[in-house]
Amino acid sequence: MSAELVDLGTVPECWKQRHLLGLEQLSADEITLILDKAEVFRRALDGGQRRIPLLTGKTCVNLFFENSTRTRTSFSLAARRLGADAIDFSAATSSLSKGETVIDTAKNIEAMGVDAVVVRHRTPGTPHLLAQNLRSSVINAGDGTHEHPTQGLLDILTIRRRFGRVAGLTVALVGDIMHSRTARSNIWGLRKLGAHVIVCGPSTLVSPRWRELGVEYSYKLDDILDRVDVLNLLRIQFERQATRPFPSVREYALLYAMDSRRLARTKPGILILAPGPINRGVEVTAEVADGPQSAILDQVSNGVAVRMAVLWLLMGSRKQVSS
Repeated sequence: MSAELVDLGTVPECWKQRHLLGLEQLSADEITLILDKAEVFRRALDGGQRRIPLLTGKTCVNLFFENSTRTRTSFSLAARRLGADAIDFSAATSSLSKGETVIDTAKNIEAMGVDAVVVRHRTPGTPHLLAQNLRSSVINAGDGTHEHPTQGLLDILTIRRRFGRVAGLTVALVGDIMHSRTARSNIWGLRKLGAHVIVCGPSTLVSPRWRELGVEYSYKLDDILDRVDVLNLLRIQFERQATRPFPSVREYALLYAMDSRRLARTKPGILILAPGPINRGVEVTAEVADGPQSAILDQVSNGVAVRMAVLWLLMGSRKQVSS
């Protein structure tokens, strides 16, 4: 492997964040900055660089109170790629079972010498509460149905890498909009970068009030297929629902699953995204998920680069290194 220089440049004056709690709080310039730095890391990773020691001596803890595969693993990998120590916290075997509060748990872990806390929790606002009580940087890895900022960023990076831009594109978020923190982060980020956003799904999961965020809504996927540049297919989150929002999974798939028949009616060059985990045959069929229009695995790769950019911007270093 060559000792290629990883040139991240300097951090512009626009970046003044100590935490990443959501894309709602970020400006278009700040979102673009994260994407630009993530692009540098993605090129370095694609070039074979697996160690970029910008955060040597730093420590990041994954404080996850909900299950996760991609997010937890990619944050751990991102920290290690940057030379930081990564610690995975298990709520099931912690002192929470003895009555300790989330704040006390986080403060005790911070006291061990932690520089950043990546938190996922079922209660909206938990990362914001920790940010008010910790000295460490806090990164929201999903708080209930509120936001999932790094997922929104990696989705947007995937779009930008495919089209070379975000402004002027039409992006449809399809599925369980009501319960999706990914949808909210995508909406904030895409709108700030100039995309037109459509939310689409059953009327029980898509409210006309989404228009208040400047997006279009539709109850029929077939009505918007020929207009969109990107389809982001969201999972139905049964675990967050008190009642079933539609008669059956079969009926949902009939009306909203992206299959080869619907794909044939889309614009040339359509980009298919899905934040995962995907339910094959429900949100998307196998031939579409594994087809050339799909960037589902690219999203995962971009997730590591995005999280490296976020950790670097929040935790630390402003220098260039060669690996």
